[in-house]
Amino acid sequence: MKPLIVANWKMNPETLKEAKKLFDSVKRGIKNIKKAEVIICPPYIQFSIFNFQFLNNIKLGAQDVFWEKKGAYTGEISPLMLKDAGCRYVIVGHSERRKYFKETEEQINKKLKAVIEAKMTPILCIGETKEERESGKTKEILEREIKLGLNRISASKIIIAYEPIWAIGTGNPCKIEEAQKMRLLIRKIIARDIPILYGGSVNSRNAEGYIKEAGFQGLLVGGASLKAEEFVDLVKNVC
Repeated sequence: MKPLIVANWKMNPETLKEAKKLFDSVKRGIKNIKKAEVIICPPYIQFSIFNFQFLNNIKLGAQDVFWEKKGAYTGEISPLMLKDAGCRYVIVGHSERRKYFKETEEQINKKLKAVIEAKMTPILCIGETKEERESGKTKEILEREIKLGLNRISASKIIIAYEPIWAIGTGNPCKIEEAQKMRLLIRKIIARDIPILYGGSVNSRNAEGYIKEAGFQGLLVGGASLKAEEFVDLVKNVC
């Protein structure tokens, strides 16, 4: 399969003008690349300025979702709204959602089910903190997040993104050899041949190693996805 490169813009850029400039630069830079599929996940408010309909190698993704189809849920976005906007993928359970918004495994499970029911593909984020890693709890954490997140869900319908929390935005990525061990551990836990992505301080210099040496099927990219030239180089390097 083609490597999946997911660009998580988070709460960036600040203006629609900047977002359009970034998107157009990335689109131009990878227009002839056919050996990777790029998924761009901008803030909801910026969806309307992108036309993904005729792009073969770039798809639209969302950073989050609510589990109900409609109703009195002020501030939330339903899976049906995302699908209608052209979304194909949805990030679920990102560590920032777990930390800042106190998302529980039960809520994450509901979101995964809602995304699958809407016939989109969820990207389930899992990962351990520095303290959990140092105390030898990594396996326990990953097993819990996978098993509770996928309660009554077919694993064949999802993508897993391993993002060690201690590596996100720190400039201190997981070493290739260690990342490979984590991928094999996750594969053993889930026992399904589904895509597993790596995320956490990914850049154009280390991206190739996670794909070609550690064996991941793709990458979840944060900060590097906000720099057009850097992100284009990253995509080219994994092809």
